[in-house]
Amino acid sequence: MLGNGEIVGRLLLAAVLGSAIGFERERLAWAAGMRTHMLVAVGACLIMIVSAYGFSEVLSRPNIVLDPSRIAAQVVSGIGFLGAGTILLRGEVVKGLTTVIVLVILAGVKPFEERYRASIGQQGLRVIAERDAFSLPLLRDLAGPHAPRIRQFVARQRHEDDQDEITVAFAQLPNRKVEEIATRLRQQAGILSVDACHIA
Repeated sequence: MLGNGEIVGRLLLAAVLGSAIGFERERLAWAAGMRTHMLVAVGACLIMIVSAYGFSEVLSRPNIVLDPSRIAAQVVSGIGFLGAGTILLRGEVVKGLTTVIVLVILAGVKPFEERYRASIGQQGLRVIAERDAFSLPLLRDLAGPHAPRIRQFVARQRHEDDQDEITVAFAQLPNRKVEEIATRLRQQAGILSVDACHIA
């Protein structure tokens, strides 16, 4: 059985970890802030301590069969309903709920994710062509096996100079592949300019 000092220490540690999550949420002005996460973390920690150590004396007696883990299983549903009910009672929308480990993942992985998206995100082309010189079927032919990556084809007529301005978006196509398609486009008759761009 844990001593009182160790129990208090674990509860305080849970409060500190919960406050770290709550601080991140308050920084983003999301519902369920620091106090809410501290209370939920302390409550979950207390229930787990009771589940693990609260029945040790009873279980040592003969002919007693208990499953203390059933109490710990209620942390997910019980604390979840308690927290959601408290927040929704105020009419706020809950989004982006995190745990400590998820908080570390979000902070640590985000720079790599942004770099990855920038390299093979939704890349695009802006094309200026003579009227009706560029079409979606032509783009598909030039894209070849990458044609399924075409996500957007928007053409706008430029009435002042009898030209078309076309925006093309590709989903998760590396920059070098987009540039290869752009090179083929520049070789087509009636294509005046082709510029690569990143489309959000």
